[in-house]
Parts: sequence; C-alpha cells; structure tokens
Amino acid sequence: MKLRFARYLPVLTWGRQYDRSALTNDLVAAVIVTIMLIPQSLAYALLAGLPPEAGIYASIAPILLYAVFGTSRALAVGPVAVVSLLTASAVGQVAEQGTAGYAVAALTLAGLSGGFLLLLGVFRLGFLANFLSHPVIAGFITASGILIATSQLKHILGIEAGGHTLIEMVGALLSHLGQINPITVVIGVTATAFLFWVRKGLKPLLRRMGAGPLLADIVTKAGPVAAVVVTTLAVWVLDLEGRGVSIVGEVPQALPPLTLPGFAPDLIRQLAIPAILISIIGFVESISVAQTLAAKKRQRIDPNQELIGLGAANLGAAFTGGYPVTGGFARSVVNFDAGAETPAAGAFTAIGLAIAALALTPLVYYLPNATLAATIVVAVLSLVDFSILKRTWSYSRADFTAVAATIFLTLTLGVEIGVASGVILSIALHLYKTSKPHVAEVGLVPGTNHFRNINRHEVETDAHVLTLRVDESLYFVNARFLEDLIQDRVVDGGALRHVILMCSAVNEIDYSALESLEAINHRLTDLGVGLHLSEVKGPVMDRLKTTHFLDQLNGRVFLSQHDAWKALAQPLADPAKAAE
Repeated sequence: MKLRFARYLPVLTWGRQYDRSALTNDLVAAVIVTIMLIPQSLAYALLAGLPPEAGIYASIAPILLYAVFGTSRALAVGPVAVVSLLTASAVGQVAEQGTAGYAVAALTLAGLSGGFLLLLGVFRLGFLANFLSHPVIAGFITASGILIATSQLKHILGIEAGGHTLIEMVGALLSHLGQINPITVVIGVTATAFLFWVRKGLKPLLRRMGAGPLLADIVTKAGPVAAVVVTTLAVWVLDLEGRGVSIVGEVPQALPPLTLPGFAPDLIRQLAIPAILISIIGFVESISVAQTLAAKKRQRIDPNQELIGLGAANLGAAFTGGYPVTGGFARSVVNFDAGAETPAAGAFTAIGLAIAALALTPLVYYLPNATLAATIVVAVLSLVDFSILKRTWSYSRADFTAVAATIFLTLTLGVEIGVASGVILSIALHLYKTSKPHVAEVGLVPGTNHFRNINRHEVETDAHVLTLRVDESLYFVNARFLEDLIQDRVVDGGALRHVILMCSAVNEIDYSALESLEAINHRLTDLGVGLHLSEVKGPVMDRLKTTHFLDQLNGRVFLSQHDAWKALAQPLADPAKAAE
C-alpha cells in the first residue's frame, strides 16, 4: 500500500529524505527562477491573448500540484511560449480576445488538457507521445518560434495587426506600417537589444569583473527584470502613455481566484481536439526536458506519472484563473543550474510568485507591452533551429521531408494544422519506413557461426538454400512486401530447395503477417520448396504456438541459424537429410 501511494505521490519519496542542505539549495533556486518568471509569466499571458495576471496565476497552483505528483526534481512547470501560442490560436476561434468568454475558453482548454493527460497517466498510455517523431517536433517548434516572434512585432512597433499564419501576420504588419509609434519602437528595439546582450554577454562580463558564478547567474537572470523596471519608470516619469505607448495597465492585486471552466457541450466539442494537441506537444516537450536533466544526476523519470503530474497542474490552472501549462525548457534549466534538489524548489517559486501577485502587481501598471514583447522575442528565437533541415537532409530524406513539410504547413496554415500534420507525418513516416523493411540475404562467415549480408561480406552460400534475415517486426503494413519478395526470389532461383527466414530482429508477428506466412508456406509447398524459421524469439514463438501455422509448416523451426545451415546447406551431399 505504501509503495502504491508513493508511486502516485512522489512527494512521499523525496519528502522523507528532505534535509537542511536540500532546503538551502531549493530556496536559492526558487529565488532565481522567481525573478525570471515574473516578467516571463506576464509576457506569455500577453502571447496567449489573456490579461497579464493570468500568466502569474498559471504559475502558482500548477507548480504546487506538480511538486506533489511529478517525478522530476528540476522541472519547472508553468506557461511556455509554444503552448501559449497554441492557446491563442485555439481560443481565438471560439471567442473574441478581451471578453469573458475568451477567459472561460482558456480555462476550459486547460481543464480538457488536464483531464486528457490525467487519463493517459492513469491508464499508462505515455507511449502515445512517441507518435511524434523528434524531427517533426523540432520542425514544429522552429516554425512556432518564427510565428511567435512575428506576432510580437506589432507590440514592438506600436501598431494593430493580427493573423494566425506567417503570411497573414506579415501582410497585417505591412498594411499598418503608417501607424508606427516611434517612441514604442525605441522602447521595443532597445529592450530587445539589451535582452540579447544580457543573454550572451552579461555573465562573461561579470565574471571578468570578479563576480562569483552564483552572483553572476542571478544578475543575468534578473536582466529581464531590469528591462521591466527601466522601461516602466521611463513611461511613468515621461508620461509616455499619453504619447501612444501601450501599457499593461491595472493588474489585480490578489492571489489566484477560484474559477470554473465552461461545461457547454459546444465549447467542449470545439476545444477537444486543440486540447489533445496541446497535451501531446506539452508532454513531449516536458518529458524531454525532465529526462535530460534527470540523466545528469542519475535520477529516474516515470513518464506515466509525469502525465498525472502535468494533468494535475493543468486542472489546477483551470480552477485558479490560468490556462494550459507544461514544463518549460528555459526555466527548468535555470532551476537545475541554480541547484534545485527537489520539487520543493517549485513550491517555493510558487510562494514567491504569490507574494508578487499580492504586493508587486501595482508596480507594473506602466509596464510597456513592447518590453513584454521583447522578452518573448528573445526567449523564442532560441527555439528556432534551421540546422535540423541540413542534418536531416544529409541523414534521411524522409525525415527531411517531414521536417520541411511541418515547418511549411505551420507557417502557412497555422499552428493547429501544423501540430496535426506533425502527428500525421510522424505516423506516416513510421509506416513508410516499416512498409518496406530491410531484408538481407545472408551467408555464413567462414570459420564462424555468424551470418552476414552477402552484399557486404565475404560469406559462404548455397544455391539450394536462400536465407533471408528480416530486420523488422512483421505486421499488416509490410506483410505483403515479404510475400512479393520471396515470390520473386523463388521464381528466379531454379535450383532452390529451401527458404529460411532468420527472425532474430522480428519482435512481433500480427495476424495479417501470420496470414502472409501461411500464404508463403502454401506457395512454397506447391513449388516443392521448404519454408523454415530460425532464431524465433520466445514471445513470438508463444504466439505462433497458439495457431495452426507450425502444424502446417512444411519445414522446421531451428533454434539458431547455424543449426539451420548445418541441416540444409549441403543437400546434394545428403539429400535425405535436406528433405527432413
């Protein structure tokens, strides 16, 4: 019973071992991450089309819930750029931005996403995320980074512009160039340049000046806060709001409220598919970060429990004024580098953000939206990685096609179609690759018991024996391919008496493939050619024993390929033995 509770409540495991050293490290990490998250949370809420406080609300209860249910000790949960963009795209189709319906739709999206993730975790279906291949994910994130950065140019230029695709956004920006606010441009461009410099050059400069690594790291992470403070003071002192500079305005000075998502059937129906897509993308991003960081400390991540943790976090966001959340790469790396020992660091971060929501929100009244936009642009441009095109082109043209298509569709048709096409392309790519499995004719390496491809090695062969090594599981997609391949080889091989299927790489044979094997056996029997199997794995053999295939097989099943070779490879010298 204790083990069962500990599996579903990881806090019971790490909580029993919590000590003063872990507390100190977690507090330090929480301070650094909180400093980073305050402007970032406001910015991502802006990206999602929600009031700025929604970003802070989405960073409090979700973090606390993940600390209880999640297995990663460094993952920092909250709003992230890609999920914020997906939220804006999905919610924007069912409600107008700035209305109460828009906020309710965002809550509903978080609730649906949380429920879906929770179901996947309870039924241990985390493997479904594997249907999104890494190249497709990389292509989608690259395209999303471009879309996000482009969408923020309107705030940096001080103009009104909309759109969900790159073409729409660029067209809207060009049509409103005459409305540019010069003061907003100065603020936006200066803040962007400053943040780029902070990210690349501030820390090395501080180290050269003698600052310690921890101090240099804290000051660097506080760079966005400095941009927020300076630009806010400038707007306030110079009364730039009256000169057309768009500002955040009033932010409620309160803890996250208790909220309810919408339960209208039409709303749920419209948001169900986007919620599933957001869940999959968020989980893939989160689990990738969590496993990478856990590997550095030889810790273990349970993907199915991560689904439960992220599901609980999203449900928490739905009932506390937030929107869909997941584990963010940048904040998680910062959390890890700052020395976070346990998920308690996230809980302390939530406390820090709660204090900020209570005490600091009046200070951001004059914060220009251009500064928040600059924060987003600098953060998301690090996601853009066109080198994936070059790498996939040189390694696999099929993967390159999937990446290029995902980028193109996301940029031209929008993020939802981009995500959906990524899922479809990932599955299609897998089916394509396995529909024509690598099947090698093998022969005996002289002086050994090993068999290798006759086109790559000097091996012994026999004109009467054809050995084919199937390097893929056999299922409905490739079953007919194997039928046709053997048919062609048997027709061409006039002296052929035996066909051996070397099954060392076959992990499964589904019913369609079983029927193909039966058809192959029947055809070879009519031709007077024996069909034999070698090196069949135990689970595969167990399944075959439940059928009549082995009883009808006109040949034998050999434990090893070498046994098959010894029994069949010299039919002229011992025809009686070969006929066994």
